[in-house]
Amino acid sequence: MARLWGTMLGIAQSIKRELLGESSQMERVRHLIARAADVDAPVLITGETGTGKSLAARLIHAHSARRGAALVPVNCAGIPEGLFESEFFGHRRGAFTGAVESRRGLFEVAEGGTLFLDEIGELPPPQQAKLLTVLEDREVRRVGDERLRSLDVRVVCATSRDLSRAVPAGGFRADLFHRIAVIRIALAPLRERPGDIPVLAHMLLQRLIERYGVRTRTLPVRVEEILVEYAWPGNVRELAHVLEAAAICNTRKRISASGVEEVIRSQPGRAHGVPTPQ
Repeated sequence: MARLWGTMLGIAQSIKRELLGESSQMERVRHLIARAADVDAPVLITGETGTGKSLAARLIHAHSARRGAALVPVNCAGIPEGLFESEFFGHRRGAFTGAVESRRGLFEVAEGGTLFLDEIGELPPPQQAKLLTVLEDREVRRVGDERLRSLDVRVVCATSRDLSRAVPAGGFRADLFHRIAVIRIALAPLRERPGDIPVLAHMLLQRLIERYGVRTRTLPVRVEEILVEYAWPGNVRELAHVLEAAAICNTRKRISASGVEEVIRSQPGRAHGVPTPQ
């Protein structure tokens, strides 16, 4: 037990270097990621756009026993409905017009590793049913083929939709939800953990210094105040964009309060009543 606890602690410390934040919400997220990495159960990561769902999925894979194999990410919202089976399950040569050669699907590509299904909540019901069958049977049949192929793939899913509401409304299958959500990791938006914003901002500043030679070495107090006051509808992704834009647009390669305010005022969310710094 002590050895297991030591391993878990080491994983958690490694994750903390990549997934920053001192809030209780982030501490819990890091704990769950470490726990998910230590087992092979399906994981569902939820959170608004820009909260770091893809990063959480990468960390789970990187610290799991499957880290030596591939992590295969796919955005479920970007796959046309008519190509779903071919993309996920593969196809046999001649199975349909244009199938000039046999092709592995995403499940086969991820064999031995992890298949990361981003925005799984956007899958239409017919595709949800097909995905559920594969997850339950752990085998796949290529389009136009008779042979069933066994699978050794871990599935990690993510969504910005509230599936707990989508299920009773009929927008998402209850049986698929229970299949993919054995471990649930919820990423809180920045507005619910403002204390994490300065930590993230300073990390992003170091990246800007390395990438662009930004001359600001420490964020001014007023800049930090502005960042903490803003609602961040785009979360960490938007925070990174604002700091990058403020640095690049400044002729002296410095991040100023006026520059940050100007970028925030130009954000699309302003048109929808998103609060901005005073």
